[in-house]
Amino acid sequence: MKKIVRNQLFWAGVVLLVLVVVVVLNNQSATIGYANGRFTGPLVDLLVFVPPILMISLGMTLVIATSGIDLSVGSVMAVAGAVSMQFLVNSSNANSPGAAAGAVALALIVGVACGMFSGFLVSVIQLQPFITTLIMMLAGRGIANMITGGRNAAGNSNAFNWIAQGRVLGLPVGFLIAVIMLVLVWVLVRKTALGMSIEAVGINPKSAEMAGIQTNRILFMVYALSGFFAAVAGILSVAYIGTVEVSSSGTGATMEMDAILAVVIGGTSLAGGKFNLGGTVLGAFIITALSQVVVYLGISAAAVPAFKAVVIIFICMLQADRVHGWFSNMRRKPSNVEKPSDVEKATTEEEMEVASV
Repeated sequence: MKKIVRNQLFWAGVVLLVLVVVVVLNNQSATIGYANGRFTGPLVDLLVFVPPILMISLGMTLVIATSGIDLSVGSVMAVAGAVSMQFLVNSSNANSPGAAAGAVALALIVGVACGMFSGFLVSVIQLQPFITTLIMMLAGRGIANMITGGRNAAGNSNAFNWIAQGRVLGLPVGFLIAVIMLVLVWVLVRKTALGMSIEAVGINPKSAEMAGIQTNRILFMVYALSGFFAAVAGILSVAYIGTVEVSSSGTGATMEMDAILAVVIGGTSLAGGKFNLGGTVLGAFIITALSQVVVYLGISAAAVPAFKAVVIIFICMLQADRVHGWFSNMRRKPSNVEKPSDVEKATTEEEMEVASV
């Protein structure tokens, strides 16, 4: 039991359970229902909204595991969304599956290109990841505006919107896509040597290089993957609402912060090294559920950041080893009377015999 309590994921799971209970209790509809060929209810809504944050969190996990950071994922989401929407706007038959497939392919290519650019600067030019991705974050939003001419673009494609709005066996298509991506990443990093290589680079890049690991290739790869997952998140985001918002508060805004928080809540250290994909998934669900709780509790928009900060600080405190130590010390019952040891008892008996003689 003590090991379970000290496990970071245990407390993250407890908090997620509490948030889900709050959502369910404050929702007037059934917890899980079925109508018109699709599941409905607050728990299903969680599956609808979690895929974008889950996607960028997966990419962020790999980057942070190498002791890096990617602040550009929100802007890459906007660029990918802008490319796909503008492609559909210029398409003669936007509703066709071919046009939708072309929009998806183009968005993924652009997302990977953005990630490769950041990876090149970090791995080859050896710029600091924070500065590199900060530059891409600022530039990406401007690129998205240039693509759409500074206007929000609507693709008006039912085939494309089905990616996020559609259902398969009653479940959201976007969530099924996220699950497939998660499984592929897990196989890639846990069933091959890539995962160990990423962790080795994050722990000590020089030692990893001496061990035969090509550090530059690993760094280049993780940033390219981060760009890919950001593009997937951008596609899911714009497909759900059918349009891309290129303003600073539009598509992908502040998503990089949510992704970093999801990774940290999941137990991956910002210092790099070992990472936990399962914890990242749990963190993504917590961030999504927290956003729903804010709506159901009627918290004002101005107070939302403060509310989220308080909850996240509370989660991190529950996961801290020092806090666990405090609780352990509180459970111990201090004993004021010291019991004599066996040696002390023997010495006392001998003294009493001598005194009696």
